[in-house]
Amino acid sequence: MAFPKQVRLVEMSPRDGLQNEAGPVIATRIKTQLIERLADCGLIHIESASFVSPKWVPQMGDAAEVMAGIKRKAGVRYSVLTPNLRGFENALAAGVGEVAVFGAASESFSQKNINCSIAESLERFQPVMDAARKHNIPVRGYVSTVLGCPYEGDIAPEQVAKVAKNLADMGCYEISLGDTIGTGTPLKAKRMLEAVAKHVPVERLAAHFHDTYGQALANLYAVVEEGVAVIDASVAGLGGCPYANGASGNVATEDVLYMLNGLGISTGVDLNQLVATGEWISGQLNRHNGSKVGQALHP
Repeated sequence: MAFPKQVRLVEMSPRDGLQNEAGPVIATRIKTQLIERLADCGLIHIESASFVSPKWVPQMGDAAEVMAGIKRKAGVRYSVLTPNLRGFENALAAGVGEVAVFGAASESFSQKNINCSIAESLERFQPVMDAARKHNIPVRGYVSTVLGCPYEGDIAPEQVAKVAKNLADMGCYEISLGDTIGTGTPLKAKRMLEAVAKHVPVERLAAHFHDTYGQALANLYAVVEEGVAVIDASVAGLGGCPYANGASGNVATEDVLYMLNGLGISTGVDLNQLVATGEWISGQLNRHNGSKVGQALHP
């Protein structure tokens, strides 16, 4: 397939990026400023919070306050993660326009992550899907560990396809395929995508690749070459996974954007402004900027 002419970048840093930050809980104003800065860069899809129990994810305990504090920009989707009906109801009360549910392709990872089997997790999502349909709220679905699991090793592409198809059949408009621990390589990524695309059209698939082994950009190139036109990324490479030992952050949005610019693929995102935002949030968190492009342009 030819490269897509346009790619939608889904910015993960306010949720997937910040939820795993160690230390004190990040101030709400920093979260809202980050989201607003990202929107000003031209990003039109920003996962902004997670409506989960603060007991399990302390950094997301102020989700309602974050959503209330954002100066929303026309044309920007501010989505949130809602793992259960209570989370969905809280998100709805906060005026959220899009939600997401999160499953796994690995039975072991599902048990460690959300304390239930894959089948049970899908059953838990059904009330969320029903409520979302009732309120005309679009739902995005995530499948984690699509290219490897910290407990089971390699995951069969057919298993990924099965879970992706289940989520699509339940009503998820888009399925994001996540290499949670970053062990994938380009050929594995292509084979996984080929298996999934037999059941869910490529137009409804997104790539969510972590960069633990430095393979994320190569893997993204491989699936974009096959027609994937939606990429999840996190400014400054923020994030990780508390259930996957050694899993570094998501691929940096700046690095993905630099690659896409080089391929002549349109995103609508301003690279220099994005780099400045990555520098800003890295400073606010007193952490190393995980973006290679960010380091090159702001040495």
